Amino acid sequence: MKIKNVSLDIVCGVTSTLPQTGRLEVAFAGKSNVGKSSLINGLMNRKALARTSSEPGKTQTINFYNVNDVMYLVDLPGYGFARVSKEESARWGRMIEKYLHTSQDLKAVFLLVDIRHAPGANDKMMYQWIVDSGFKPIIIATKLDKIKRSQVQKQLKLIRTTLEVLPDTLMIPFSSQTKQGRDEIWAVIDEFLTEEAPAEVEEDGNR
Repeated sequence: MKIKNVSLDIVCGVTSTLPQTGRLEVAFAGKSNVGKSSLINGLMNRKALARTSSEPGKTQTINFYNVNDVMYLVDLPGYGFARVSKEESARWGRMIEKYLHTSQDLKAVFLLVDIRHAPGANDKMMYQWIVDSGFKPIIIATKLDKIKRSQVQKQLKLIRTTLEVLPDTLMIPFSSQTKQGRDEIWAVIDEFLTEEAPAEVEEDGNR
């Protein structure tokens, strides 16, 4: 997809009513220090669209980024930050789970995990939430540039085994430095956009 315009349109906190945007949505989930903001900035070819922070746990809202007025890229709150209270963490969790269960426009969920390490308990819980919500998670293995090329397949296998992923689960290694994996992620999103197009034509009277 060629990015013509992108903007942060909707911000939802724990007390907000989740929107029904009427446009295709793809969501990105991951723990607080996994590089989610860097990924979003890389996908959008922007340097500071999604705010990166040296202090994990800053993103406490669900952020809806309008892309070309045709879809929303949805940034879910980072999880697993130790300094956040259990009560606050539970509120974030309920907010994420509610979105996954109730959004009528969500078509795909990308789960970010750090390629350098085995997924933790929070990653496994999030993976199961996504599956229980009726989606087949697409795994993005971030921080690709932090390991040697010879280690990539070994680490992907570790992630696959630890998460006990569904058969044929797509895994995309990604580097925010080199942008490797960016085109593969957009190719997946474009497939969902293509699937939506016939339905929109039919609804509008075969235009």
